[in-house]
Amino acid sequence: MNAPAAATVFDIQRIRADFPLLARTVHGKPLVYLDNANTSQKPASVIEAVDEHYRRHNANVARAVHQLGEEATAAYEGARDSLAGFVNAASRNELVLTSGTTQSINLVAYSYALPRLKEGDAILTTTMEHHANIVPWQLVAARSGATVKAAPIDERGELIVERFVELLTPEVKLACVAHVSNVLGTVNPVREIARECRRRGIPLLVDGSQAVPHRPVDVQALGCDFYAFTGHKMLSPTGTGALWAKREHLESMPPFFGGGEMIREVSFDGTTFAEAPHKFEAGTPNIAGFAGVTAAIDYYRSLGFEAIRAWEQNLLAYATERLRDVPGLRIIGEAAHKEPVISFLLEGAQATDLATLLDLEGVAVRSGHHCAHPLMQFYGVPATLRASLAFYNTREEIDAFVVALLKVRKLLM
Repeated sequence: MNAPAAATVFDIQRIRADFPLLARTVHGKPLVYLDNANTSQKPASVIEAVDEHYRRHNANVARAVHQLGEEATAAYEGARDSLAGFVNAASRNELVLTSGTTQSINLVAYSYALPRLKEGDAILTTTMEHHANIVPWQLVAARSGATVKAAPIDERGELIVERFVELLTPEVKLACVAHVSNVLGTVNPVREIARECRRRGIPLLVDGSQAVPHRPVDVQALGCDFYAFTGHKMLSPTGTGALWAKREHLESMPPFFGGGEMIREVSFDGTTFAEAPHKFEAGTPNIAGFAGVTAAIDYYRSLGFEAIRAWEQNLLAYATERLRDVPGLRIIGEAAHKEPVISFLLEGAQATDLATLLDLEGVAVRSGHHCAHPLMQFYGVPATLRASLAFYNTREEIDAFVVALLKVRKLLM
């Protein structure tokens, strides 16, 4: 397979200059950062937005009428507006601001699923899910007497959609699926899955953590009921993220956390709660982090997802082609539709040993089970090495990665 020609309108050197960390060295070597599925790097505009908040606007949200309090609240609520537009929500009030996908899914598990589950019910997920889309369901299933079922995948790393649909039996009260696999890069047909769930009256939750950094997301067009995603994988600070949910679900769900700011009135006779989404946002949030979220979304918009996707798909094709030339290398998961994630093994080498030696060459990749034990069990391996790309990576970095890989391979053979 020949990789397509590189895009000429994507000014990669200007873009890379926007990311301060990409200029550093590691162990005396230029950094090649290929761990973007773990967390993305941050452009200067995001770093500056966080710094600006603490230097000029630091105060708590919705608790003060003074100028700083109003500015902090405007920044925080402005992030909700930006995120609503980013995923094309019908209303800003469909966005609950959270610390990330894990909190978002746990909110659905305990506030939506648990009150509705009983013995004999089931939750359907898939073999390729991140632990964040497995463990919360197991916890609420154990408390309610329900069970968790997993739809299978094939050797290419593609969900067997017809089996998923077959498993949408009457006892299933909630279905869950990753939009994009964090290990394989597989893009799941969420619209088709959502359509089949709607036909059966089964709500669908989508883990969008690995989708939002790489493709435009339109929750209305997807047709799901819940969409969870994380900020730190999409150029934003850690401890940020959101849950989008249909308004009727949010209105029916009781609060998950209790405390300040999620109430209307508190007395020892009882408490009345704020309207959604605020009833799910107890306590002081990561205000500065969400100021960074707005800056991150602005940065994505300045480039445009059409250009981002063209560049990243070019890199994915090139990296796949180069890695196939490495003797003894096995790529894990080669779905027809992928985002720029490549998991692989090298014959005779432990994934962790490889990652450690690659780090000495300045190459940052992830090794391990990637919070996806069931997927590792499916492939019969304890761990893989994962190279995950972003729009600020280059072909030259892929070349450096392959050179380093060949070098450390000789050391381990």
